[in-house]
Amino acid sequence: MSDIRESFIPFRRTDIINLCLEDGKLQGKDVKLFQEFCDILTAFFHFRFHYTLETIKDSYTVFNPNSDVKTLQEPSLEQYEAMENKVIEGFKYILERANYIQLSDDIIQKSLQEKSLINLQTDVDFDDFDQFYCYYRGDIDEHITIKKFQFFKQKKVIDILERVVLLIKFKGQGHFQAKAKKNKQHQDLNFTPGKMYLYFYKNIPKLDLDLLFPNIKTSMTWKDKLLFGVPAIGAAIPLILRAIPNILLIIVAILLVLRADSIVQSIEVDKEKVRDIMPILVATLSLTMTLGGFAFKQYTKYKSKEIKFQKEVSDTLFFKNLANNASVFQALVDIAEEEECKEIILVYYHLLTSQEKLTPEKLDQKIEQWMMEKLGIHIDFDIHGPLKNLEKIKGKIVYENDNEDDIKEVSLLSYEQKETINILSLEQSKMVLDYVWDNAFAYNGC
Repeated sequence: MSDIRESFIPFRRTDIINLCLEDGKLQGKDVKLFQEFCDILTAFFHFRFHYTLETIKDSYTVFNPNSDVKTLQEPSLEQYEAMENKVIEGFKYILERANYIQLSDDIIQKSLQEKSLINLQTDVDFDDFDQFYCYYRGDIDEHITIKKFQFFKQKKVIDILERVVLLIKFKGQGHFQAKAKKNKQHQDLNFTPGKMYLYFYKNIPKLDLDLLFPNIKTSMTWKDKLLFGVPAIGAAIPLILRAIPNILLIIVAILLVLRADSIVQSIEVDKEKVRDIMPILVATLSLTMTLGGFAFKQYTKYKSKEIKFQKEVSDTLFFKNLANNASVFQALVDIAEEEECKEIILVYYHLLTSQEKLTPEKLDQKIEQWMMEKLGIHIDFDIHGPLKNLEKIKGKIVYENDNEDDIKEVSLLSYEQKETINILSLEQSKMVLDYVWDNAFAYNGC
């Protein structure tokens, strides 16, 4: 398990709001004002993230391997690169807002060398990728019991990533054609070159991350090869010993045809049988059937083992898959929107109810301590993100009989000297948000 404290808040936004209300620091009309503030704040960020999602979807269309729509005009090379950059930037943006962490290359390489649950020898050619990103959330230890040798059970602790998001942009067709030509073999690809694949999984063992890649190649480990090979050799030896007389008979027949009489004299076989064609044919057929049957039996065992391996991989991916390709963006935007709102609500609530002026550092400590006391969770709260969001929300506070044109916009959050934070009152904050929402669409030319 990782020692990194995460910023993810594992509770619903509505639960956080109710927890703030149950805290007892808001009384009377402030309770309703706070609920209304949270509602309009949520609607505002839903609108913002919807715009982000639409921007990503427009650019992702040409990279989507499952797309069922056509473009009126193929993008130019410059447009294609710009669209790719928009998808990647949007992908990173929503994952960071969803409090996911980028996985290091060292962990992925380690998963190729070590195993946890599925005992496979794996290989992933990272040179096939034009773009590659992997993010995760939730690094926990899980205690499991596995069977050993059909009879014994072993308890094991494995490192689990609760959520894993993978983005892979494959290189173009030319790369794979050159690769097939170099290896002198035809390649049956499980993906479309040049397309961008996204995967969203749950509860993946950290050392089995390699199984998520669509270009993975699997084979038996040295232990499986040993268990497969030793019985095969043991079964082959008696067959070969029984087949030696037939083998000698065939060799002598071949030598007689080649007129190698001197060599034939040194081999103890019945010369009469050699001169009779039928024993030779029977010996040849017997040898072929014996060795052929054994070879087929071993090949069948190998294929059964291979099918079992593939089933284990398929079961792992099928039952742990949450979304693929375009649907991944939809799922992540929903998570990012929730996280963003939860963080802002917590920051706003604690600034609103604090009896003293707070700096960002003190506010961060206050929220983390409050979460520990109320929910029993220890998180690394992202204080800078919600502070910036509140500071960016600007609007006008307009009372009855005021001339809106004469009023300047103000931010929900501002700073005093010594870096202490000011927040508008609930009523003023609602008015600012209402102004922002009313002016979200300025289609009337005003």
